[in-house]
Order: sequence, then structure tokens, then C-alpha cells
Amino acid sequence: MRFGGNQLAVVPDARGLTTDEMHAITREFNYSESTFVLPPDDPSHTRRVRIFTPGGEVPFAGHPTVGTAFVLAAIGEIALTGTETKVVFEEGVGPVPVTIRSEGVAPTFAELSVAKLPEAFPPSPPAEVLAPMLSLGVDDLVGGAFHPQAVSCGLPFTFVPVRTRDAVRRARLKLDLWEAGLASTPAHMVMVFALDAEDPAHQVRARMFAPGESVPEDPATGSACAALGGYLGMRDATADGTLRWIVEQGDEMGRPSLLHVSCDKGQGAITGVRVGGASVMVCSGSIRL
Repeated sequence: MRFGGNQLAVVPDARGLTTDEMHAITREFNYSESTFVLPPDDPSHTRRVRIFTPGGEVPFAGHPTVGTAFVLAAIGEIALTGTETKVVFEEGVGPVPVTIRSEGVAPTFAELSVAKLPEAFPPSPPAEVLAPMLSLGVDDLVGGAFHPQAVSCGLPFTFVPVRTRDAVRRARLKLDLWEAGLASTPAHMVMVFALDAEDPAHQVRARMFAPGESVPEDPATGSACAALGGYLGMRDATADGTLRWIVEQGDEMGRPSLLHVSCDKGQGAITGVRVGGASVMVCSGSIRL
């Protein structure tokens, strides 16, 4: 959706830029992320992509990967080879395969496959810590098998399942409680979600807070949704097959977005996770250094 979703700045040829310059440019845009595209180290791959938040460089992020693929295809830097074009981006987490879908000569959708399968972390702080941190009551959290837990597909997030989308809407991160209970942990980014979407065709309503990355709230978080696919896949009794969810995010910020998540399982184990979405170009220009 134009003027919705998560903004992304893409520098399609970042050769000659230093790390400090990339970070400065990212802070100038002040979006959740900006990406810087470089020639690949391995010639069998498509591009090397460095991803920065205003707080610094990260090894992996979903919406920047999807958006970068879309932009490179839209400006002709990636040649489309039919209705589906497969590319591989080198990122800090490793090679990330991306499939670009197109209609005619225009890209319409991009989907990444995670380089790292979901990894579950030790138990997160209890509901008695997390609920007030999110300005919620303990009874708003689901509990049981759906207890809060950190999961990573290259970037760790603490997942806090709540009962209703109204609880998602009411969530407000209290920075003092976040600093006391979560800021010093690897999974200091928080996704609160409910299996209670607004649209009956969707399955999940979510919000993501990342003050440690100078992102108070993010309207569309592909890396979190990838890890969410792992969180949900670990709790699903399906032994063999593909699980799918459409995640609503960003509505509370006035920037609604939809992320498509799928999780492959074989013999009860997760064998793959994918995240995708549609993108749209809104502007282009030049930067004076």
C-alpha cells in the first residue's frame, strides 16, 4: 500500500561508502532500516546487502531483504526471468534466497527463505514482568504452551502472545520496565501478537517494539515474522506439511501492512520458513556526501 507499511531506503550501489557513512545515511533517513547494495563476495550470488537501523548494523532483517529485491528488480538491476525470479543475497546471517514474483515486466511480490532455521532461547521473563512492561494485565497474556519465549532466525525477538487484538492495540512499552527487565538480554526486541486478526482472511495481529535499535515501533518486521513462524510452528501438532499465516502489523501506527509467513515441517521438525510481502516505489533521488 502506498504510504502504508514499512518505509525502506535502498542505496542500489553502495561501493565506496564506509560503514560510518552508511550509518549516517541511515540516521538521516530515520526509517526502521536502510540497505546498501554491494557486489557479492561469491560470484554465484546476486548481491551483498548490508542492513542498518538507526541504532547500527544488523545481520538480517526481513522487510529490508524483501524491499531490496523489489527495488533492484523494479529499476532493472535484477533481470526478471519470468513469473518467478530467484536470487540470493549475502547478508550478515549468511546467504538468503529470495523469490521475486512478477507480472509482465513489473515485480509484484518478494519472499525470502531464512538462512537460519528457528532457534528457541531459554524461557523469557515471566508474565508478571512482561505484562506491566507492555502496560497490560497478566490476564491479557495467554500462558500455557503459548508462554512468552525468545526465538530467532538470525535476529532474536521476545514473543508475547496475548488473548485478543484489543490487547495488542492497548500495548504500550514502558521504557523503564523494559530497561530493567529486557534491555540487557539478546532478545530485547519485543513482538506482542494475538491469533485474532481484524480481517477473517488473516490469522495474526501483531506489533513490534525495538527501542534498543532506536525504533520505538516498527510497522512491518519480516525478521520477527520469520521467527514468529518458528514460534507457532514449534507449537503446532502438524508433523508433515506447510503452515501459513497472514500477519497484520502497523495498523496502530497508521501504516497498515500484511506479511505472509509459511513454515515447512517434516517428521515434526521445522525444515524451512519463508516471509514475503508486496512493495511499492514512492520516490527516488540522490544523496550529497
